[in-house]
Amino acid sequence: MPRSHKIVYTLYIVVWVIMAINPKYREDWLLENILVFIVFPLVVWMDHKHRYTLTSIIFLLIFASLHSLGSHFTYAEMEYFDTITQFFGFERNHFDRVVHFLFGLLVFRILFEMTTAGITHIKKALFFVFILIIAVSALYEILEWLAMIVFHPELGIAFMGTQGDIWDGHKDTVAAMIGASVNLFFYKSYKKLFRSKV
Repeated sequence: MPRSHKIVYTLYIVVWVIMAINPKYREDWLLENILVFIVFPLVVWMDHKHRYTLTSIIFLLIFASLHSLGSHFTYAEMEYFDTITQFFGFERNHFDRVVHFLFGLLVFRILFEMTTAGITHIKKALFFVFILIIAVSALYEILEWLAMIVFHPELGIAFMGTQGDIWDGHKDTVAAMIGASVNLFFYKSYKKLFRSKV
């Protein structure tokens, strides 16, 4: 594994450890990090095996670091986003919506590298990853709801972060879809990356 990748992984671990110290709601933090415990080691192992690009690793770990921030404060109560909320006069804290958008924007590239090896056409590969982002985002919303019901129903709003919006899950999925859509404007870059993988 390249040294640059190891540095990025180390930086993420430092961020994760800092965000694990005295989170606002310990049970919420634990639920938010279940996927981190599974996905992070898997990504490191797959990167060691398949050598993903540094750009993909950086994008993924920027998103993961923001997720750590959200799990520390909870997405609904991320206090450092309050200034933006007040400036624009929003009725709710939109930090969760921004992170869902960044999921689509930043995770797209590494999913492209991970999942398109057997696809022979660039447009099909991009469409597949676009649909995959939407599916993963929607699945996350369902798993989030199930985890809250099964493990800690008393967390309610803190974990789900709906902030009174019954369409919160739908809007989060749309935010991820918009983020993924931005990647399609970089068609030439992905085409070059695709050719290097074929």
